[in-house]
Amino acid sequence: MFLFQANVLVTTRPSALSRIPGKYIGRYAEICGFSDTELQKMYFQLRLGHKDADPRETANLAEMLSRNLEHHSQLSAACFLPSYCWLTCATLHLLYYTKPDDSPMTLTGIYTTFLRLNFAGEVLDVTHPSKISLMFYVARTIGKLAYEGCNSRRTKFTLADITKCLHVQMNSEEELNLLTVFRSDAFRFFLTPCVQLGQEDHFVFTIPAMQEYLAALYVVLGENKTALQRFWKEFSEVISKAGEDVVAVVNVLSKFLPLRIFTLFNLLRVVPRLYGKVSGQSRENIAQTMTAEMFREEDSYNDDVIDQINSSILGVEGPLQPTEVDIYSRQEAFELFPIFMAGLLSRQNRAMLDQLGCPIMNMDALKITNALKKQLLRSSLLRLPPSELMDFLFFLYEFQNQGFTTGLVNSLKDLDLSTVRMTPLKCNVVAAVIGGTGKLLTDANLSSCHLDPDAIHTLAPVLRRCQNVNLHMNSLGPDSCTEIKNLLLHPDCAISSLRLCNNPLAPQGAQLIVEGLAGNRSLKHLSLLRTDLGDEGAEILADNLGKNKHLQELNLAYNGIHDHAALRLGEEAARHPTLSRVHLYFNELSDGGLRALQCLGDVRVIVSLTEGSDASRHWSLILRELKANAGGWDHARMSAHLTLLLRDLQSSRAVTKNWWRKVRILRVETEVKVMLSRIQGGTL
Repeated sequence: MFLFQANVLVTTRPSALSRIPGKYIGRYAEICGFSDTELQKMYFQLRLGHKDADPRETANLAEMLSRNLEHHSQLSAACFLPSYCWLTCATLHLLYYTKPDDSPMTLTGIYTTFLRLNFAGEVLDVTHPSKISLMFYVARTIGKLAYEGCNSRRTKFTLADITKCLHVQMNSEEELNLLTVFRSDAFRFFLTPCVQLGQEDHFVFTIPAMQEYLAALYVVLGENKTALQRFWKEFSEVISKAGEDVVAVVNVLSKFLPLRIFTLFNLLRVVPRLYGKVSGQSRENIAQTMTAEMFREEDSYNDDVIDQINSSILGVEGPLQPTEVDIYSRQEAFELFPIFMAGLLSRQNRAMLDQLGCPIMNMDALKITNALKKQLLRSSLLRLPPSELMDFLFFLYEFQNQGFTTGLVNSLKDLDLSTVRMTPLKCNVVAAVIGGTGKLLTDANLSSCHLDPDAIHTLAPVLRRCQNVNLHMNSLGPDSCTEIKNLLLHPDCAISSLRLCNNPLAPQGAQLIVEGLAGNRSLKHLSLLRTDLGDEGAEILADNLGKNKHLQELNLAYNGIHDHAALRLGEEAARHPTLSRVHLYFNELSDGGLRALQCLGDVRVIVSLTEGSDASRHWSLILRELKANAGGWDHARMSAHLTLLLRDLQSSRAVTKNWWRKVRILRVETEVKVMLSRIQGGTL
């Protein structure tokens, strides 16, 4: 309704202006977005500010975002719109400021909230009898374009592609009027001309992830039907409505004319039931689509989807390569597509979609969920690469359905996320999905995951329910050992093997570890290989080893330990009631120290590849550890240690007169020489 006394009328619907008589309009202006990049940067600084955030981190995020906007002109064009700046900042808040105690916020929830803020309650055209919501029209038309793009792995579309999707239901003048209103009011919000050189006649989605969101919405609303399915739905609705009227008349007439022929009219009631079965099959198809997209083989070894989102907003740190191309021209993985489908089925998102005029009935969501569970149970039993496992956990997190998640997580035996960069969001996802189920896992491999004390704290509910925990090569320092100590002292701790190799724990960390060991009853195997303990750390372990009565194996290899500390540790290990094996190879031990350690009581101290005039029975274990850790070790120091071990082997072979021993020692020598050659050649 036009306000006659208004001096300024602000509207987000340009098509409404055509209904206002021209004599009432003195001046017309369209506000498009930021006209000054400095204002845009100021907006990012203010929006990224967080009460608990480090100001330096906020400034760093804003700077990385600005640099990426300067490089990626298409992303810069999108962030010209303030509403898309809001979406970008909300996504960064999710990626960088997620805390375990916060109320759960999902990526799908951010996108749905974004659309609700812009289009909630919006009817495309109030004069049209259908009163179709603007967002439902978008899902039906632009969603179809997005879905076909995901299927064909395309992000750029010609005018012919767009026209084909927009004219999918052009059967009347009224439909044409709806299209005209949509082109005027909302088309440019979702699609924009491509700014890449030579591609100006193509269109792209203003924000890349919006393509996958709308494709997901198109699918879960059941709009990806074949022509036959659409005909059957319309036919069923017509017959059902007609059947209600006819059956009512027949019921009255049958009281006066009880003819059997009237029973034929009951067949009208069969058609809707048949359609119910067909639509049930359609829901099964939605579940199959989600599963197929989730477990695509060609996406198995790329970055996990959270890192992909981060890179699309902040870019990739480091010098740009001359061959690097725009974000829109690289091969897209479309791994957000199935994740958005899962998120749209959550109760919170369905409530917001209802406000947008895109209702998903509870019964429909339940049937899709049940069908999806059957599909996923088969696929989730496969051993997934780490990045794909992270995507699967994110998929379950977006679903926000604890009962559904528990049923699937119970099929997992191992958690292998090695080499996945565990950001605060990823840690929160893992803790929310697995930690809430109380599932006992056999192995948790989190090696080379860039963990820090906060990450250990967040993941604690998961880690303490794992039997074998591998935290190898994470740059964990003494400050992280407080969290590890708390982990070991927790009454529910089930860890029997803990690998902390190649982390700079230092003697201060060793002190915290032994405090945790004193009150722990589950741990049997502890590896502190190359953790910078030195003699001081070894002495701390020796002083406190007797406080633990359950440890069976302790690995202190490559820690710069000398004779005195090593002997003291060996003596304490010999007195321990359960400790049967201590690894001390690759330390700074003299020949006398080696002999003294090999002569200790019942405990087996592994210090060399030889035992007297024979090869050590543990030679393969020592070389296996060396191969597993070679990537993070000083190659010159490794070569020196191996040269000494080779000398010991050659001396033992010369001394022994037993030919069988000579053959065995020669075999070990060959292995050591091969390894030395690979280290010196830089191939190990």
